[in-house]
Amino acid sequence: MKFMKLGSKPDSFQIDGNNFRYVATELATDIIVNVGDVKFYLHKFPLLSKSAHLQKLVATTSEGNGDEVHIHDIPGGPIAFEICAKFCYGMIVTLNAYNVLAVRCAAEYLGMYETIEKGNLIYKIDVFLNSSILRSWKDSIIVLQTTKSLLPLSEELKVVSNCIDSIASKASIDVFKVDWSYTYSRKKLPKENGNDPNWNGVTNRIVPKDWWVEDLCELEVDLYERVIDNIKNRGITSGAVIGEALKAYAVRRLPGFGKGVIQCGDMSKTRNIVDMIVWLLPVEKGSVSCSFLLRLLKAAILVDLEDMAKTELVRRIGQQLEAASVNDLLIQAPEGETTIYYVDIVKKILKEFMMQDPNAETELAEGHEIQEARRRPGILSDASKLMVVKLVDGYLAEIAKDPNLPLSTFVDLSEMVSGFFRPSHDGLYRAIDTYLKEHPGISKSERKRICRLMDCKKLSADACMHAVQNERLPLRVVVQVLFFEQVRTATSSGTSTPDLPKGIKDLNSGSHGSSRSATTNTEEDWDAVATTEELKALKAELAALRLGSGGGGSERNGGDIRSNTDKASISKMKGLLMSKKIFSKIWSSKGEQGENSGTDSSGSPSSANQEEVKSTPSRNRRRHSVSL
Repeated sequence: MKFMKLGSKPDSFQIDGNNFRYVATELATDIIVNVGDVKFYLHKFPLLSKSAHLQKLVATTSEGNGDEVHIHDIPGGPIAFEICAKFCYGMIVTLNAYNVLAVRCAAEYLGMYETIEKGNLIYKIDVFLNSSILRSWKDSIIVLQTTKSLLPLSEELKVVSNCIDSIASKASIDVFKVDWSYTYSRKKLPKENGNDPNWNGVTNRIVPKDWWVEDLCELEVDLYERVIDNIKNRGITSGAVIGEALKAYAVRRLPGFGKGVIQCGDMSKTRNIVDMIVWLLPVEKGSVSCSFLLRLLKAAILVDLEDMAKTELVRRIGQQLEAASVNDLLIQAPEGETTIYYVDIVKKILKEFMMQDPNAETELAEGHEIQEARRRPGILSDASKLMVVKLVDGYLAEIAKDPNLPLSTFVDLSEMVSGFFRPSHDGLYRAIDTYLKEHPGISKSERKRICRLMDCKKLSADACMHAVQNERLPLRVVVQVLFFEQVRTATSSGTSTPDLPKGIKDLNSGSHGSSRSATTNTEEDWDAVATTEELKALKAELAALRLGSGGGGSERNGGDIRSNTDKASISKMKGLLMSKKIFSKIWSSKGEQGENSGTDSSGSPSSANQEEVKSTPSRNRRRHSVSL
């Protein structure tokens, strides 16, 4: 720390109690200066020779009690005045970064200019500030911190702006020109700790680009904002370093921010900090992590930041959503909401992400008007889309645990990424199963609607194994899973055409025209949740199909399997499989299914589908083989 000593005489100020100061000298004091609640018993000559303000005070009070004057508003209070008084007496005083600004403001108040006496206090302090303090990194920060209590005079004297310029210029210089020591809390290099056996005290230290970020965290929010803004305007420091500085400040100044749980003591102060950080974020994409942006968004929601700031965060998060994690997206819903998580804002983030795709035809509905969404430059890579799809599936699995989550919200969020390629639907199936588990009271139509989101052809073997034992799924979904599992088995064994169930073969040949009477209400049974017995029957059918494709003895083995299941359930399942109406539905869903078209079509079959059902078995098998 830099310091300056003034004067040559020994300090002869004495203290009498807490409120009295006097000079130990043979000469009697002839003036009392009241500064706040402290009385200074001094001599007029040394004081008046250097202070224009005291000259005026003594002159205006000479007609009354000219031996006592009152100063109530001097900057720095009694401590600063005492240093100024000692300077007038020529006593030794020491100025440093902690007290120099207070003394400078007090000298300004007292009018200690060069016009009063050459080499006066103001001149000497200004030389010290410009030649020493402002050339020191640490001292500039310390002085800037002291300006807060000395406003507005510290602004008028340009000490604040000079300190900010000094700090910003030092933070912007090339790191190879930094004569720097570790001043913050990060770990030092091994050689600087004395733990490096090869350290000989000569090798130059490596200065990181963000060497200054922790030191600036000592500044209050308004001063910090001005410093960072000054650094940004110089256009030298990279956005990544600016982002690191903002992150360090958030962690230091927002309790719990590093752990993702903000603890709001002073709501107004927290709001100011979050707002400041949002508007200082660098414009470069990736200059701050997506996780950091989402934590900022959580804080913005918590302190009820203005909508413009939250919209800016949503925009920035959407531009790099692929880098987010599920935990990052689990934002608590605002107070008064019925759901646990704030799903609507995640939808907005996802829309921002999709707007980066110039090929996307995205429209936003606002009331009764449809406005074409603005499209930003950039192309979404397939890798980015795939990561976001996985992110959405994981997010759906978490919010599905909320018992108050509406089905429409779940479906809408899933459908937003339905146009993106999904190599596997396991994650989506897991989310759907979680929702069905946590919402057992939903209707059959709602169960159909949510299951339609997934494509059974894209379930892994493990997911299929789970699905065929899942009593929460509609029966039609389980049948489709079994069917595609059979297709997968046939394909992997080298068989070009899967061996279809006998009921389906008979249906294709038209020999079971009256099979609709096999059950009294096949549509309702088809959409109902599969019972344990029905699942066993379906698995038995699948096992028989697999064994049958393996060669001789299939009938015997199939019979053994069937003997372990409920015959009534098997009969019911055969009736379902032989229903022309139901099979035409499942068959048409195979032919028309899109990338994420789900597992069934709830509408009545078209005439084209009916023709497909009535065609020859060989034609049906050829069509099915191609479509799969």
